[in-house]
Amino acid sequence: MTRVKVEETKAAIEDGASEIDMLINLGALKSRAYDAVYQDIDAVVKAANGLTTKVIIETALLDDTEKRKATEIVMAAGANFVKTATGFNGGGATVEDIELLSSIVQGKIGIKAAGGIRTYDDAVKMMQAGATRIGASGAVAIIHNEKSDTDY
Repeated sequence: MTRVKVEETKAAIEDGASEIDMLINLGALKSRAYDAVYQDIDAVVKAANGLTTKVIIETALLDDTEKRKATEIVMAAGANFVKTATGFNGGGATVEDIELLSSIVQGKIGIKAAGGIRTYDDAVKMMQAGATRIGASGAVAIIHNEKSDTDY
C-alpha cells in the first residue's frame, strides 16, 4: 500500500499538485502497528519533496486514544497538517475533536477541519477551537453567511 501511495504522490506532483492529502493507514492504526503507520506517512512526506502534506485520520472512526496516537505519528513523520475527514465515512469535524487535536499539536503543525462544516458559525467555531484550515464543499455559501446544503 505504501508503494502505491508514493507512486500516486509522484504522479500528482508531475500533474501539477501543490499539496498532497493522504489517508492514514486505518487498519494498521487500529491494529496498533504504529511503525507501519509511521513508515507509510514518512514515505509519502519524502515523496512529496517539500510540498505541504496533509494526513487524514478519519476522526469519526477513532476513539480519543487513537486520535491522539494518530496525531502524534503524523507529527513525528513530518507531515504539515492533520486533517479530520475525507467525507466518505459518515462524520466530519467536531469542535471537541479540533480542541483535542489542537492540544496535541500545540501549533507545531496545522489542523484542517473537514466535514460537517455548513455555516459561517460552524467555521468560526472550528477556528476558535484550533483549526488552521477549513475544508467545506459549501465554502461559497459559508462565506456568504448562508447555510450549505452539501453532505460534506
